[in-house]
Amino acid sequence: MVKKVRKSDNKKLAIAQAAKQAKKTREKREMYNIKPPAPGTDFSHIKNKQKRSQMVALMKTEKKKQQALKRRARKEAEARGETVERQVPRTIEAMREPDETIVPPDDEEVEDDEALDEFEKYFSDAQTPKVLLVTQRKPSSKLFDLLKELIHVIPNAFYYPRKDVPFKKMCGYAANRGFTDIALFHEKAREVQGVYISHLPKGPTSYWRLTRLKLGQEIAGGATCNSSHNPELIMNNFTTRLGRRLGRQLAALFPQKPDFRGRRTVTFHNQRDFVFFRHYRYNFKDDGTKCKLQEIGPRFTLKLRYLQHGTFDAKEGEYEYIWRPDSQVSRKRFFV
Repeated sequence: MVKKVRKSDNKKLAIAQAAKQAKKTREKREMYNIKPPAPGTDFSHIKNKQKRSQMVALMKTEKKKQQALKRRARKEAEARGETVERQVPRTIEAMREPDETIVPPDDEEVEDDEALDEFEKYFSDAQTPKVLLVTQRKPSSKLFDLLKELIHVIPNAFYYPRKDVPFKKMCGYAANRGFTDIALFHEKAREVQGVYISHLPKGPTSYWRLTRLKLGQEIAGGATCNSSHNPELIMNNFTTRLGRRLGRQLAALFPQKPDFRGRRTVTFHNQRDFVFFRHYRYNFKDDGTKCKLQEIGPRFTLKLRYLQHGTFDAKEGEYEYIWRPDSQVSRKRFFV
């Protein structure tokens, strides 16, 4: 304990000394009217490492000041009604590598294929989803807490103990009892690790790595919900053929007739092949002029590991997609 206190004190002292030295350097440069270095200046000719670090810090500070002045000038020009040209930010999504599987809007061929796939009857209201939630053998209390919340998130979802029945046989039992989907959650070292989602009776089956789990009871300022209302479903950025297929599989877990009076919304947002799950409630003001989102929970992140034809079959299953670390060496290449 004494070492931790001493380490914290030394850290505070170092920060105070650095701030004092920076102030002294700034005052001396102002006294002699020395202009700060322009952004992009090279300081490799300065051999003293401490002095070189000070010059780099001054350059970065000056760059931030110039950027702040430009932003302030743009806002003032927009307030006066002038037209301001804004540059497109250089994000990884904007620099995405071209992909021939990206589906353009209103693609008739893709729409015709989706009209004949396994999920069409759920989107045409011909059948209501019925989801079975199961776990691995000997689940922990953390996994049970997640299932308790998912029962209220997904309408018409049921939990049954798995006992010692293999997952492949459970898919057959669930299909015979009228279930449309089955989701098996598993964990490692008492931490939820992934989920298998199998569409019944003929598949497909997907396996997702589940990370960054936070239950609704752990969210500060979280809200409760009325699970009897069907939520509004929002699917974002599923643009490729694989992404549209996965998006339809996830959307088929929920009824396609939202009850807007319940003010509940479920979002699957795909960004850089990570699917973020969020569960919100619309919170309106009394006068109805403003609305904000209040998170209900749970929240977690999904990463696709594989997509398999048919129901779960670890030995003889055919795969539509398998994620490999070497297939995504480039950070600008996405599949979903």
